[in-house]
Parts: sequence; C-alpha cells; structure tokens
Amino acid sequence: MRIENDENKRILDDFRDYLLIDRQLEEGTVERHILEIKRLFKNSDFNPLQAERSDIRRYLMRFKDLSPYSYANILKALRIFYRDYLGKPEVIQGFKFPSRPYKLVKIPPKKDLKEFYSWLKEPLAKAMFLIYATTGLRRKEVLSLKIGDIDFERRMIIPRGGSRTKKTWITFYNYEAEEALKECLGSFSNLKGEEKLFPFGEHYFRNRCKQFERERGVKITPQVLREWFACEMGRLGVPDRYVDAFCGRVPRSVLARHYTDFSPEKLKEIYDKANLKVLS
Repeated sequence: MRIENDENKRILDDFRDYLLIDRQLEEGTVERHILEIKRLFKNSDFNPLQAERSDIRRYLMRFKDLSPYSYANILKALRIFYRDYLGKPEVIQGFKFPSRPYKLVKIPPKKDLKEFYSWLKEPLAKAMFLIYATTGLRRKEVLSLKIGDIDFERRMIIPRGGSRTKKTWITFYNYEAEEALKECLGSFSNLKGEEKLFPFGEHYFRNRCKQFERERGVKITPQVLREWFACEMGRLGVPDRYVDAFCGRVPRSVLARHYTDFSPEKLKEIYDKANLKVLS
C-alpha cells in the first residue's frame, strides 16, 4: 500500500530542501533526484517508506535493460534517499552501479569548426560558438553568464556560482570571440551588469548544432567545443594545470594547488601567449 498523496508531497518537499541545503546540490541534480523518487512513489507496489532490500531489488529489476547511465541515475537517487535522507542504509547497500563503457572522445579538426562557423547565420549564434570554443566553459556556465561577469577590456570572464562538484575559475576569450561579441552586442559601454550575455535558452544553440549534424554529418556541441579547447590549448603548449584552471577544474596535484600562480595577470599572460585561434 502506497503512502497518501499529501504525505508524498510533504516528504518530497522536505527531500528537496535536504538536497538543496544539507547536500548543497545544484538545481538540475536536485530535480533529477526528485523525479526519480516521484517515480518510485507512483510506480512501486510497496510502501517506499517501509521498503526492504528485496523490494528495491524487485523495483530495480524493471530498469535493468536501460543504458548504464540511466540505471546509474536511478540508483543514485535511491541511494541518497534511503541511505542519506531516511537514514536506512541497509535498504540500499550492496546494489552496484553498472560499469560504463569507455567512450573515446573524438575531437573535431579545426576545419569542421570553421565550416560550422561559416554555416551559422545569426551573429548571436556565431558569438556563442566562439565563446564556447575559446573559453573552455561548460554549457550552463555560458548560458548563465551576465554582462557583469565579463571584463571586456581584458577579455576575461569570471563565471558565477559553481557547485560542490563543479568549480569555476577565471578564463578568457580570444580576439575572434571579441569581434563576434561586438558584432552581436554593439557597444559594450551601453550594457547593464545584470543583463544576460546570451538572452536565450539552451535550445537556441543546441538546435543549430543538431541541424548542422543532420546536414553535414559533423557533431558540434558545447561539450565537444570544451574538449576541443582543452586539447588545442595542450597542443599549443599550455601546461595541464592551466588548462584545468581555464576549464574550471581544480588542480589535482599539491604542487599545482599551492605553488602555482593562478592570478588573473598570470593566467592572461599564459592565455595570450598560446595565441588560440579557431578561424585561422
């Protein structure tokens, strides 16, 4: 017998607060966990609050043919709900995450990026493309950028926020992106700090990427551009610890954490010396 709807709602609201406040998770992660627990409440043939390991095993059996990534997302939500939120680790312990097949990262050659740039029609899309390709920022970081996050004089970006698992750092964009921004935005002096740099949702750029892939057979996405940036900066001689800094990844080694100069001045010197170019 499932718990009543009013009780479902109360628990889900409290679970959402727990994820946001106690665990400090990002909104997107919180919503994914909430959706999975809603599905548990709706589709289980047992009372989720009185579940035993055999109930969870039977429930997970329904999803065994999903992709490893989808199955892992379900198990993550169940684990945090039972082990951490309800304090019932015995219900969920022992269930293993599926092994995920290694996916070889395919970095597109520069000619593919130039072809995509030429194919794009709107100045806004061209500017977004070059910001993705020359900063190393994540998709959501670019979409959430505000005018106040950008030092136009130094071509420097300081992304806001970050999370417990995804850090942010200072990064830069090149002269090609600067020209594209001027074409798109006009005079920088007339912009207001709290205005979004790109006032469109993620579908705007994603739809153009999908259409290009359908027409030309070349896959370009924000993640592909982030990977291209990291690979190209390494090819240009930028040390890994600085590539990690531009991409918002915390340096792994103790030496890099404590003895490397990550000041804006040093990072700009390294970025400019690399002379990153996308279109030439």
